[in-house]
This record gives sequence, C-alpha cells and structure tokens, in this order.
Amino acid sequence: MTDAGFFAKLHRCDFPRWMRMRHLIGRMALLVSLLAIPGSLLASEGEGVHAREELLETDAAWNSLRVEPDVEGLRSLLDDDWLLTHSDGRVQDKAGYLAELAAGQRANQAIANHDVQVRLHGGTAVVTGTSVQSGTRDGQPWSGRFRFTRVWVRQEEGWRMLASHSSRIATPD
Repeated sequence: MTDAGFFAKLHRCDFPRWMRMRHLIGRMALLVSLLAIPGSLLASEGEGVHAREELLETDAAWNSLRVEPDVEGLRSLLDDDWLLTHSDGRVQDKAGYLAELAAGQRANQAIANHDVQVRLHGGTAVVTGTSVQSGTRDGQPWSGRFRFTRVWVRQEEGWRMLASHSSRIATPD
C-alpha cells in the first residue's frame, strides 16, 4: 500500500482525530530521522578519509625524520609514554630511543613501507604495514623486512605515536 493510500485509509477510520495526528507525526518523525542518517554517515566517512590521509602523512614523516635523523621532529611526534618494541624483543622508551639517535648509535639509511593500512577507533588509530629498512647500530650494518604496528592517538597538537612494534619477516631458506 502506498503512503497516499495509507493516509487516505487512516483518514477514513473511526479513530479520533488526535489519534490519527499522533500516528501521522510519528511516521513523519521516523521519515525525517531516516533521511538524516545517510548525511551523518557521509560526514563520518569524510572525517575518516581526512584522518586516514593525515595519519598516512604523519606516519611517512615518522620514517623521514628517522632517516634524517631529526631528533626534535621525532620528539614532537612521540607521546611521552611512547614505547618501541624492537624485532629482537627489546623495549625502549622515548628518552632512550632519542638519545641513541642523538649520539649516532643508531642510524636508519633507508625505510620503505608497503601495504600500509589505517584503522580508526575514535581518537585512536592503528597503522600496520610492511617495512624494508637498512641502517647501522653501534657501527654494525643491518637490514631486513619487518611487519609493523603503530598506535597513534589524536591530541590537541595532532597525532602522537603511543606505541610501535616491529617483527622481522623470516627469509625463506
């Protein structure tokens, strides 16, 4: 039955006028709320796309700042509670990591990320992907392929990394 047919039938019923009006207002409210949903979903999708682009840029900056190395730039990207879990299981805090970079104990020569994905959860994001890296640590060269997971939180100043974890991808025998 079409809406026009429904309303005509409703008008012919023996229900009191106030009851018919109440039903009509209820249907109109439902219709208006249903029309509002797609707009709010589009707004959320638009905000999500913008946040994803921001995070991809910020995550790329993280890599660039490590290769330069720009200790102050990295300091501004990392939350004070930041922790890094290295592929060998070592855990390092912000102060220790930045001190190694400043002293030249660690140097990243190249970092290339692939298959980067961003998952948003409110003001928190999880960025995952594959990374091919090379560098030196305590003068010894190293290189490898890694899977990484980074947790970013949105703060007043922008996105700040809260945690990073890398796992070495085994090379086939």
